[in-house]
Amino acid sequence: MASMTTKDSAVSSGPADFDGVLLLGATGRLGSMLRRHWPEPQALRSQSRQPRPGFYNFDLPAAGEGPSDAAISAARGARAVISLAGVTPARAGACGAPLEDNVTLALAALKLAEAAAVPRFFVASSAAVYGAQDGPLREDMPCAPLSEYGRQKLAMEQAVREAQGKTAITALRIGNVAGADAILGGWQPKMQIDRFPDGATPSRSYIGPVTLARVLCTLCHVDDLPPVLNIAAPGAVQMGALLDAAGLAWQPKPAPATAIPEVRLDTNALECHVDFTPETQTPAGLVREWQQDMNKR
Repeated sequence: MASMTTKDSAVSSGPADFDGVLLLGATGRLGSMLRRHWPEPQALRSQSRQPRPGFYNFDLPAAGEGPSDAAISAARGARAVISLAGVTPARAGACGAPLEDNVTLALAALKLAEAAAVPRFFVASSAAVYGAQDGPLREDMPCAPLSEYGRQKLAMEQAVREAQGKTAITALRIGNVAGADAILGGWQPKMQIDRFPDGATPSRSYIGPVTLARVLCTLCHVDDLPPVLNIAAPGAVQMGALLDAAGLAWQPKPAPATAIPEVRLDTNALECHVDFTPETQTPAGLVREWQQDMNKR
């Protein structure tokens, strides 16, 4: 893959008949996972804000500005743009980046897709938009986010819908990703997990990094998609069971009244386009994918 060495330089050596995917935010945790497991690596272009070998180096424009020639060159000919560019709560806490930037970055990414005449645009949202509602959580349910992160992701979804032109848009409400989560990815010795009076630990919809890459690659080949899709393996797994499957020690603590017992995403719409094997839905299967990803780093 050709790379660019300056922000405004154009790619001149890429294939003229490129029909792949441009991944924005490719150097983050999720972006790195997708790059490691993308089923069609030769058809994936990855963006970086800083010069890196094998990446397309450009920044997304500030509000009110148009995309650079370098950005348009990287996107031209793509069948889809996937934007993972955004601000997570961890990044907001570490460096003070405003969560409101999720809206600005998504609009800039959409503007790039529109300028390069890319037919499909995917933007990473979050299960946090649903709040504490009882599941299974369907895409057509009213959202009631509890956190500022969830509120900004919902605002992002609404902003890109209002700005939509000819490019088809799908917001991806992604559940927990094994290894990019606070349980496997954030495990530490003496980790404590909430335990409810019935002995259960919090249950969440999950997806493994290998399956996530396969799912998103598959969706890039689908012509008719809804404006919102939940992204997770069917069902939900308990956090304690996940750590048990990984052989990682944890300690229970009484769940506070504010603890959410379950966040289960409805995946019926996603399953119209993607098949899941039973292993992708179990703690053991998720741990295997996490370990596979760790071995490829």
